[in-house]
Amino acid sequence: MTHSTPGQPLSTGHLKEFTAGARDIIPMMVGAAPFGVIFGTLVASGPLHLWHGQLMSLVVFAGSAQFIALGLIAGHASFAVIWATTLVVNLRHVLYSATLAPHVAHLSPRWRWALGALLTDEVFAVAWEHYRHREPGTVGPHYFFGAGLAMYLNWQLWTVAGLLFGAAFPGLQSLGLDFAMVATFIAIVVPQLVALRYIAAAVTAGTLAFFWQAWPYKLGLLGAVFAGVAIGVLLSAPRFGRGARGHRESPRGRLREAPRETSQGPLREAPHETSQDPLQEVQRKTSQAPLREVSRKTSAETMEASR
Repeated sequence: MTHSTPGQPLSTGHLKEFTAGARDIIPMMVGAAPFGVIFGTLVASGPLHLWHGQLMSLVVFAGSAQFIALGLIAGHASFAVIWATTLVVNLRHVLYSATLAPHVAHLSPRWRWALGALLTDEVFAVAWEHYRHREPGTVGPHYFFGAGLAMYLNWQLWTVAGLLFGAAFPGLQSLGLDFAMVATFIAIVVPQLVALRYIAAAVTAGTLAFFWQAWPYKLGLLGAVFAGVAIGVLLSAPRFGRGARGHRESPRGRLREAPRETSQGPLREAPHETSQDPLQEVQRKTSQAPLREVSRKTSAETMEASR
């Protein structure tokens, strides 16, 4: 399977995959729009210049990390604190990458770097829904790339809108527009809960995230994600260990089978003993034949003399 590299013209089939990815992420783009506007508004009312905010969206491209970094900058935090905090917040992308890795491992490093740069919560949700119905290594990067690039351009557009027009709508962040993203994620995640392990993992992660939301630096969210993954892996393991083979290999299994093997021993040897009986009988009769003959003649002579 051949794939074009980023920047090369797309063939007809690749263009269809690219367009399909951009189309399927439109609901996520609608949900992300309020976040982009709110971020731009906060930058316009904060200590940063407008171009600083737009540069952050261009380079960082991570909504939650950008909001946290903006608050830390406004609080005059050091660079080390800002870097460490945003690193912890974005650790969830390690889980995203590990999940998608089997489906992109066959791609060139250039493709993997490009897709990794475009990976966000929304892009992961759409890409995984596409990949999970297909065998790893059978799908090209263009669907993923189309979804990621569409979301990237969407984030830049709404950041600019917030930078330029956010000041005209005071209190925009208090209107609850961010619930649009929550509703979008619910609509995507719920149809995927088709097995007990998925439901258990989702319930565990959601419950712990609610109770741990007061943890600093969103560590509660990260811990809830790890707990949900652990539950899902646990429920995916075989329920009966190694099965019958493991039972036979256990000491108790061997003890139970020992009498059967011992009782079968004589049965396996019986044909061998039976096969030796005729030979032994012939030898015994042959060795006793002269004695019987002498005894017979002696008896005959005694009877003859008595007559």
